[in-house]
Amino acid sequence: MITIKSTVNASLEKVWNYWNAPEHITKWAFASPEWHVPKAENDLREGGKFSTTMAAKDGSMSFDFGGEYTLVKENQAINYTMGDGRKTEITFEETPEGVEIIESFDPESQNPEEMQRAGWQAILDNFKNYVENN
Repeated sequence: MITIKSTVNASLEKVWNYWNAPEHITKWAFASPEWHVPKAENDLREGGKFSTTMAAKDGSMSFDFGGEYTLVKENQAINYTMGDGRKTEITFEETPEGVEIIESFDPESQNPEEMQRAGWQAILDNFKNYVENN
């Protein structure tokens, strides 16, 4: 698994809400300013499904990122299986510096692991920036 992390200077309740509410997901779930999220759906419960449409702002390409939740512990942890069968585990922990988010995911085979790590970290950094500035 590839692991990334960040500490967000905000309350645990705000971090959890911004991570899971579709109206917030559309504001942060992309890796660079050339991309955006025109649509997000989230049924946050074990067995529930989620889907996030990531699209280039110039209209040149888009894809849906989605999966099914296998574990949901409010304000603590989320695990899910992506559409292609890969697994992701996310933990949220309050620290004196803020909420530490640790995200571990199975890599895919098409792109180098360092590229995948950088892309997922960029999205997590975008989340941190969005939460801390809104």
